Amino acid sequence: MFIIQTYSLAVLFCIITMLCWGSWANTQKLAANNWRFELFYWDYVIGILLLALLFALTLGSTGDSGRSFLPDVAQADTSNIGSAMLGGIIFNAANILLGAAISIAGMSVAFPVGIGLALAIGVVVNYLDSPVGNALLLFGGVALIVIAILLNANAYRKTASNTSSVSTKGLALSIISGCLMGLFYKYVAQSMFQNFDVPEAGKLSPYTAVVFFSIGIFLSNFVFNTLLMMRPFVGSPVSYADYFRGNLRSHLMGIIGGVVWCIGMSFSIIASGKAGPAISYGLGQGATVVAALWGIYVWHEFRNAPKGTNTLLNLMLLCYVVGLGLIIAAR
Repeated sequence: MFIIQTYSLAVLFCIITMLCWGSWANTQKLAANNWRFELFYWDYVIGILLLALLFALTLGSTGDSGRSFLPDVAQADTSNIGSAMLGGIIFNAANILLGAAISIAGMSVAFPVGIGLALAIGVVVNYLDSPVGNALLLFGGVALIVIAILLNANAYRKTASNTSSVSTKGLALSIISGCLMGLFYKYVAQSMFQNFDVPEAGKLSPYTAVVFFSIGIFLSNFVFNTLLMMRPFVGSPVSYADYFRGNLRSHLMGIIGGVVWCIGMSFSIIASGKAGPAISYGLGQGATVVAALWGIYVWHEFRNAPKGTNTLLNLMLLCYVVGLGLIIAAR
């Protein structure tokens, strides 16, 4: 299987992860205007599973290093398979809430609050499980990102001060999503052998782990997303019949969104072998900066903001960039 051999390449993979995780939500905005998030999300999950299988059967099954995908599946312990799938279930619950928050509050709010909080929790949890990197630099970077979260929340409060309570719901969903999102990665990391060059009996390769993680997302979606379709946070209920009435563009946007996100997830997991789970996860969650830039400068989600809001947003982005730099230096 393909394995990263240098830290600099691992950082590059984490940057690609950041771009993918910060950009996939644009596909939701590019779908048909009447295409509900609950329907979009089915195609998104299918896209994740398809990309995970494609990587496992190609990058995960070539070369002399590690262990190929199919032999890896055959020898895997059920406990490690279950750990990777549990990561997928937790992620799916968090991501559905994040998607709902995006549809209510916008990318430049949901991502900085939800994913920023997930970054802070995730770095701490993953560092405790696998303490790789300089703790002072790592947690200093996390502290700056927490400050960025508070700045963004304040900018949102100034902008939404005259809107309805739906905006408060979007912010609340972002917070709940972030708390859950910070926990999923460690279960995937725990299912894998730590040295990708030296496979361990019963443990999973990074490619196999992402496949079972994706299966956990897919299976749990029949519970989580079905409930959301019946009792949506915004709007009237939708049915499976509504899904099959969607046009090709809407279905394709969802699948592309899932593919883009899963490229990021796969690259993050592959990079964790050299960077360590805490740094790999932390850098990937710099997606918040990318999403905020999309929301501010492309979708103009703060165009009617009061005076002083732009200063808060610029300070937020500065804190994120410096914080991410410290996380990179921590290794």
